[in-house]
Amino acid sequence: MAHDPLPVSEVPVVPPRILLGPGPSDANPRVLQAMSGPMIGYLDPDFVKVMEEVSELLSRVFNTEESLTMVLSGTGSAGMEAGLSSLLEPGDTVILCVCGFFGRRMADMAERVGANVVLLQSEWGRPFPPEMLEAELKKHDMVKMVATVHAETSTGVLQPLEEISRLTKEHGALLMVDAVTSLGGTEVRVDDIGIDYCYSATQKCLAAPPGLSPVAMSPRAIEVVASRNTKPSSWYLDLALIANYWGGDHVYHHTAPVSNIVGLREGLRVILEEGMGPRIARHNRNSAALRAGLEALGLQLVVSPEHRLDQITPVWIPEGIDDQAVRASLLRDHHIEIGRGLGDFAGKVWRIGLMGDSSKSEYVLALLSALESILPSAGYEVAVGSGVGAASKSLAEL
Repeated sequence: MAHDPLPVSEVPVVPPRILLGPGPSDANPRVLQAMSGPMIGYLDPDFVKVMEEVSELLSRVFNTEESLTMVLSGTGSAGMEAGLSSLLEPGDTVILCVCGFFGRRMADMAERVGANVVLLQSEWGRPFPPEMLEAELKKHDMVKMVATVHAETSTGVLQPLEEISRLTKEHGALLMVDAVTSLGGTEVRVDDIGIDYCYSATQKCLAAPPGLSPVAMSPRAIEVVASRNTKPSSWYLDLALIANYWGGDHVYHHTAPVSNIVGLREGLRVILEEGMGPRIARHNRNSAALRAGLEALGLQLVVSPEHRLDQITPVWIPEGIDDQAVRASLLRDHHIEIGRGLGDFAGKVWRIGLMGDSSKSEYVLALLSALESILPSAGYEVAVGSGVGAASKSLAEL
């Protein structure tokens, strides 16, 4: 039976974009090139070598010599759910230190596991206060886990972890940390901090496409998973089974996304060739220039200087300005994507991301130039050139 030819769209399937939202960020060209290579089996000896190299490179980025590092087939939410469903059993108490949207997601997942969830909610736009955790820990005889977000994508806050870790260890609990937005752009010190389970995602500072969640599991976390009284509720996200695949025996578990893993290996090589120190400095330099430019336009930043995250900069939307209209104009007329607010910040902030290969000085200047042309037509007057000038000055000084 003959079919009519498929209609040709006037719009490219994947239009060009400057990705300055909360993720995904631009994928490094070397990553995309690596992913376009020949297909290979997930138990092929040469692919096993790729896995082993990925694990070794991840240990360097996670700053760990003690933990098992591996990759889950799924986004950062898979890393979150794997940790909660594998480390917690029904009735276990978990304390969640929440100051943004993604901490709340942890609570939803932990409740589905059947855990006793203690949700400690603090003010959005500020780090979670350790004294709140300290007071709550004193109320419980046994806490299985404490969980927090290192870099809260919804608020642009960088959470200090040292005091939370100290309190957690004093009470014999496991520490789980969300490093989805921080890994590869901010120092993540798994061993020094004492993190038992740390998970991330590939589409942000690691400059690879979405679809994988790198994780690090401490020896204690591995022991807890292995000694469970009940099987985890999720077979697919059972960390014990996945560890057997990534471990020495490479026992078949599922069909791994081999092209994504090959791409991640190249992304990790790019990171370590640049060097973590220079890479962190690049994120800091570009975010400082962005903030200088936004403030020169008269826009107010959400987070105080001492708590700001270099990867995500939230800015208050001026009163009377149409949130969606500005973002649509940026996308339509300038091919620039920025993020909308989530949760308590929905409709109140724009979130601007500078992560991985999207953290470039030319992108900062392009965005500020676009805002200088869009905001006046939206009803918010700015001095043309003020934002770009302030950012350029910041870049020159740094």
